[in-house]
Amino acid sequence: MRKNGYTLIELLIALAVFTVVIAAPTGFFVSAIKGQQRALASQELYDNVSYVLEYMSRALRMAKKDFEPTCCSAANTNYELTRSGKGILFKNYNGDCQEFYLDSGDKRLKEIKNGGEPIPLTASNIEVKNFIIGEHGWSQDDNDQPRVTLFLEIEGKRGALAELHPIIKIQTSISQRKLDIQY
Repeated sequence: MRKNGYTLIELLIALAVFTVVIAAPTGFFVSAIKGQQRALASQELYDNVSYVLEYMSRALRMAKKDFEPTCCSAANTNYELTRSGKGILFKNYNGDCQEFYLDSGDKRLKEIKNGGEPIPLTASNIEVKNFIIGEHGWSQDDNDQPRVTLFLEIEGKRGALAELHPIIKIQTSISQRKLDIQY
């Protein structure tokens, strides 16, 4: 004889099946959202680094020799290190004095043209952990074409979670376009 209703075991089994059916897709959905957040944080970092390196590379490649020390501290200079090696000063293709440097206060790359106000090149949610400028052939006493090597270690700061703070290390070398002949 059966009465209308369910036994305790039937209820527990139904609840367990329902929990598994709902929990699995919810877990997949949460994982997908976290993965998308990580991907967006990385993409934002890559976009910023790409822009900064392209902008700096173009300016450094097109630099002119400073025949009179109007920009750099010595005559016949292509580039000059500034700010204890964390900056580079040069005369750009328009003849303006231009400097790229790492601001140690807010950990951002900045640019100054003709002694004006600093302009940030990196976004506020990106921290430059390391900026190294390598020099080769900058002297007039060698027969080498001037070359600048830039190394950047940058961390994205999107959100409070550590997984949303991707770090990228990237290096590029730029050779000056104009021939460096001794005068």
